[in-house]
Parts: sequence; C-alpha cells; structure tokens
Amino acid sequence: MTFVDKLQALAQTANRAIKQAKTLDELQELETRFLGRKGELTSLLRGLAEVDEKERPALGSLANEVKVKIESQIVQARVGLSQGEMQEQLHAEAEDVTEPGTRPPEGHLHLVTQAMREITEIFSRVGFVRTRYPEVDWDWYAFEALNMPKDHPARDEWETFFIDAPPSAKMGKVVLTPHTSNAQVREMEQKKFPIRIINMAKCYRRQMDITHVPMFHQFEGLYVDKNVGITHLRGIFDYFVKQFFGPTRQTRLRPFHFRFTEPSFEIDVSCGICDGTTKLPNGEKCRTCKSGWLELGGSGMVHPNVLKAAGLDPEEYSGFAFGWGVERSYMMKEGMQLDDIRTLYKNDLRFLQQF
Repeated sequence: MTFVDKLQALAQTANRAIKQAKTLDELQELETRFLGRKGELTSLLRGLAEVDEKERPALGSLANEVKVKIESQIVQARVGLSQGEMQEQLHAEAEDVTEPGTRPPEGHLHLVTQAMREITEIFSRVGFVRTRYPEVDWDWYAFEALNMPKDHPARDEWETFFIDAPPSAKMGKVVLTPHTSNAQVREMEQKKFPIRIINMAKCYRRQMDITHVPMFHQFEGLYVDKNVGITHLRGIFDYFVKQFFGPTRQTRLRPFHFRFTEPSFEIDVSCGICDGTTKLPNGEKCRTCKSGWLELGGSGMVHPNVLKAAGLDPEEYSGFAFGWGVERSYMMKEGMQLDDIRTLYKNDLRFLQQF
C-alpha cells in the first residue's frame, strides 16, 4: 500500500469514527488517536523518510490537507455534540411552573398585638371606640390635669422618665407617659358626648421584675356622660372579665386612692397560674401572685377636679375611668400559664411561635 493509499485510508477511518462519536469525551479521545503526538497521522508521517525525496513535498502537502480535514470534522462534531448536550441539560433542568413552590416562612402578629386587638374588639361591642393619644406628652396632661399638682407626693409612685426638652410655662415639662390617663382630659376637651373610648399606647416606668417591664402597653377606658354611676363601672368590669379571662375567673374590688378618681378601686383577678390557690401542681408556692390574686389595674369615678380641668361641670357630667396593663392582663388569661412578663419581649421563637 502506497503512502497516498495509507493517508486516504486514515482519512476515511477518522471520518467514520468522528461521525459515530456520541459524547464530547469520545470525540476528545478520537482527536488524540488521530492527531496527537503519538497519534496515527504522526506515525504515518514518520514514513516520509522512506519516500523518494522528490515526492516528499507533494506527500507532505497531502498529509497536511488530511490533518486540516480531520480537525474541521472534529470541530463540527464538537459543536453539534455541545448543542445536543445543552438541550438535554435544559430539558432535564426545566421547571414545571404549574408545580407548587416552597412557600417562604411566614410570621404572625406578636402576642401583645393580638391581645390589643382582642381587647379592642370586646369593648367595641358595648360602644367603646379605640383612640390613641401621645406617648410623649406634657406634664399637664400626664399629671397636673389629673389632680396631681407639681411636687405632689402622689407623683413619686409613677417613677417617670423625663425628656430633656424645653418646658412650657403652661404645660410644664415633657415626659414619657407613665400611664394612658393623659387621654382623659385630652378627650374631654373635645366635649363630644357620650364619651366611650379605649386609649391604647405604650407606657414607661422604671420597673423590671416578673410582672413589670420598663416599657409596656396599657389601655385606658373612659366613659363620661350625664348620670353615669358606679353601677355602670361594675357592669363593664363584669362584662370584660367574663369575655376576656373566661367564665370561671373571679374578681374583686379593693378600695384604693388615686388622685384622679373618687371613689377609687383596684381590681384583682384570681391567678391563672395557680387558680387562686397560691400553690402550683408541684407543691411550690406560686411566684407570680404569691396570694392567689393578681392586680389587674386601677379604676374609679372621674374626680371632679379632672372634669374641671377639661372644662366640664361636675354637677352636670360624671364618668368612670380605668387603666390596665395589656401584658399583665394577657398573663392572667385562661390557659396562658405565663409566669414572667419579660418572656414576651425576649424574642424567643420557641415561645412566640406558639401563638
């Protein structure tokens, strides 16, 4: 077989092999087999040394044509296989847009927000409207208009945070509201009767233990109209306690003294942790109530001086007011078994995700 015959046979063999290649790896192996340093074409070219010297240029040129042709065939085959593999990959990785996806994690309202909405809904059934007054307010609305003159010792129990801001000659200093009672005079100043409001807002006091936090939420109830009596006050309490805490919980009124109500009462609810027994199921003393009762909040008939501060005639108008902590109220709710108010604000998902 002549050198030319060998070149033609090599070209035909390479052409068939390249056409039969199924993968890029097989194509790479064929390129090494035919065109590599130790490939078949290289081995064949070594035989030029035995050919007549005059024929070598023509045979070398022919060998180069065969090499270029094989390279071109490999390039074309590589493009075709690459496109095929890409199509297969795209088909394999195609997403079914009709298949339900993985939903992102969803949060929910904080327990305190849930409590505020529930309390609002309960009072709305008997005509009370949700309002919101400033959480940073003047001393006048937080204390003086509520029958607590400047330097009166009754102010001490509120442990108030004062704001470093210029005071007003009439309104006094600026404070973080220690209670939501600043809503009373602000609402009565509008003189739109009957007044039935629930003011919910943040309050601030320098206290921290299992039943107190420096920032907490309070709801202030106010009902002012002609001929409002203490029986209305008691009726609202009975209604709310039955709706919010459950029919088995007990309440009691204790005479007390508040500067902005007369007469005044503190309202207690039987403890939901120990069921009012002061003892836990394991025999230990209940550290939440210690006595079987938990203080819900303060209440009473609006003091005549407070009515006067709002520009009302106490001989014509009367009313009652109450202020209760949202967090503490929820601690006493049936089935809560929450024995430390600070747990509400620890951002512990193990606790929060239960609600």
